[in-house]
Amino acid sequence: MNVLHFPVFVSARRLCGHFSLPLPRPLILMAVAGALLGGCAFTPPPREAPPSPPPLPLAVEKHRFSVAGDESVVGQLASVEIRDGDTLSDIARHYGLGFQELAEANPGVDPWVPEAGRRLVLPLQFTLPDAPRKGVVINLATMRLYHFPAKAAEGVISTYPVGIGKEGRSTPTGYMTVVRKTEFPTWYPTENIRRDHALKGDPLPPAVSPGPDNPLGDYAMYLSRPQYLIHGTNKPYSIGFRASNGCIRLYPEDIAAVFPEVKPGAAVRIVNQPYLVGRKGGQVYLEAHEPYEELNRARLKSELTARLKRLEKKDGVVLDWTRVEQVLSEARGIPVPIQANSPPMAAVVAQAIELRRPVAWFGRPELPAADAGGWLVKAATTHEESSARRVAAVLNHQGPPIPARAVKAGDGFEVLAGPFKDDKTAKTVAKRLKIDLELDAEVRPPVDSMHVAGARPLARSGQ
Repeated sequence: MNVLHFPVFVSARRLCGHFSLPLPRPLILMAVAGALLGGCAFTPPPREAPPSPPPLPLAVEKHRFSVAGDESVVGQLASVEIRDGDTLSDIARHYGLGFQELAEANPGVDPWVPEAGRRLVLPLQFTLPDAPRKGVVINLATMRLYHFPAKAAEGVISTYPVGIGKEGRSTPTGYMTVVRKTEFPTWYPTENIRRDHALKGDPLPPAVSPGPDNPLGDYAMYLSRPQYLIHGTNKPYSIGFRASNGCIRLYPEDIAAVFPEVKPGAAVRIVNQPYLVGRKGGQVYLEAHEPYEELNRARLKSELTARLKRLEKKDGVVLDWTRVEQVLSEARGIPVPIQANSPPMAAVVAQAIELRRPVAWFGRPELPAADAGGWLVKAATTHEESSARRVAAVLNHQGPPIPARAVKAGDGFEVLAGPFKDDKTAKTVAKRLKIDLELDAEVRPPVDSMHVAGARPLARSGQ
C-alpha cells in the first residue's frame, strides 16, 4: 500500500462515516464520489428553485376613473388569453366593453370562433369626447356613455358601453335632459315598431309589461326628446351594436349602476365623434373609429387635420403625420400618441397589461345538458365545423339566448337548438330564427339525446 495515498483514504473514511480496507487511489476516488452522490453528511444543499413570478392581475379598472382637468385620456390597455369556446361577446361583457370596440381593437379575429392561444387586446383606455364635462355625454361613434357627476370628487368620471339606433333609425345627436326615471318600466311600442313586427309575423301588443320579454329591461330614463330613452335590455349581447330603434341601451348590470346616479333634470349630450384628440402625461393622443355611413369621412378628416395644425402652432408641438395617417387608416379605437418620436401603435399594444383569465366569464349563457332529452330545432346545416360553431355561438347570444350546439352529422355539421320542454316552445324558437336571422329551421320530436341520426355534439370548452 502506498502510504502517500492514506490521507485520501482517511478523508474518504471520515466523509462516509465508516471504516473500510485501504484501496488503490482510483477506487478510493470512486468511493468518495459514490458516497457524495449517495447522500452522505456533507452533501451540498440543493439549489433553491427561483421564485415563481407573481400571478397576473385578474382585472383592471373598467368603469370609474380620475382625470385631471387638462387631460382627456383615461384607463389603460390590457390583454387576456383566448381559449377554445370563447367569444368576443362573452369577453366584452366581462370587461365592461361593447362588441364593436373589442372587435375594432382586434382586427382579423373571428368574433364568434376566435383562435385559441392568442392574446386579445382589451381597449380599456378611452379618450373623452369633445363636450362639456357635465351630466351624461354619449358618443355614438364609440358606443360609449360617460357620466360626469355634479357632486362627486373633482375629476371622477364613469363610463359604460352602449347599444344605439340601427341604420335608418339612428340615435339623434344634440342636447336633451332626463325628464323622469322608472324602475321596472312598461314598454309602449310605437306604431312604426308594431307595424314592422307585424310584417315579420311577430305582432306586438300595445303594451309590454315588465319581465323577460320587455326590451327596456329593469330601468328606464326618459329623455326630453319624445320616444327616446336610456334603458337596460333583455338582449345584453346587443351592447356594442347598432340594434335599437333609436334608444340608448346598457348592459343590465351597468344600467343598475347608472340609474341611481343620474338625477331627473340631468343634462344629456349625444355626439358622433369618430376621431378623438386627447392629452395624457404631456403627450397628444389620437383615437380613431370607422365613421358611420351617415357621416362625411372627407369632411371629418379635413376638420381633424385643421385642428391638429392649430394645436401644433398654438402649443409648439411637432406631430408625426405619418402616424396620424396610420391611426386613421387602422381605426382600432385605441388612443395612440402622435407626437414626433412617440411609440408606434405596435409598441402601445405591446405594453398592454396581461390579465389572468377568470374562472368563468360573467353572464356567459349556460347550455343545458346535451342528453337532457326534449324537443330540438335544427337551425342550420353546413360542411364546415367553424361555420357550425359560429352559428351556434350567435344563437347562444341572442336575447333571450337560444341554447344551441354544433354537432357532427354524417359528412357535415348541424346546429341543433334545444332541448326544449315541448313542441310549442320549439316552434316559437323556430319562428324566432326565421324572423330574426332568416334561418329555415326544422323542429324535431323528443329523443333520448342529441346522439341522433349520426349527430355527435362537439365539445364546448373555454373556461
